[in-house]
Amino acid sequence: MFKTAKEFSFDMAHMLDGHDGKCQNLHGHTYILQVEITGSLHETGAKKGMVMDFADLKAQVKTHILDKMDHAFIYDTTSERESQVAQLLNQLNSKTYGIPTRTTAEEMTRHIYNVLKTQAQLPISLVRLWETPTSYCEYSE
Repeated sequence: MFKTAKEFSFDMAHMLDGHDGKCQNLHGHTYILQVEITGSLHETGAKKGMVMDFADLKAQVKTHILDKMDHAFIYDTTSERESQVAQLLNQLNSKTYGIPTRTTAEEMTRHIYNVLKTQAQLPISLVRLWETPTSYCEYSE
């Protein structure tokens, strides 16, 4: 069994409503996303010797994650305060992306994993999300 990974970078803003520190304020990060897939090598055809072509993995992550999250305000759809910020941004034609949970690194990592597994149907084995150069979270099942 092989593990293959690709790394991506994107920028996104968020806030943590109810947090007891400075992250309760609207702020942004340059995230580093690492996506790992697991599988056997293709035995024939154009992809022979690969688990998955890196270009195909890149295209799936771009479609399902980066196009939606890059330069967006990600917000917790269950938070009234964050939803109000998102509504205002939408009225100003700014990009938003809502998830039904707090937008911590942990919850975003799990969300990305689940999207890539269910919507992109990738053989995903691990997602690692770096929120700062010294802080990351990883999720796998």
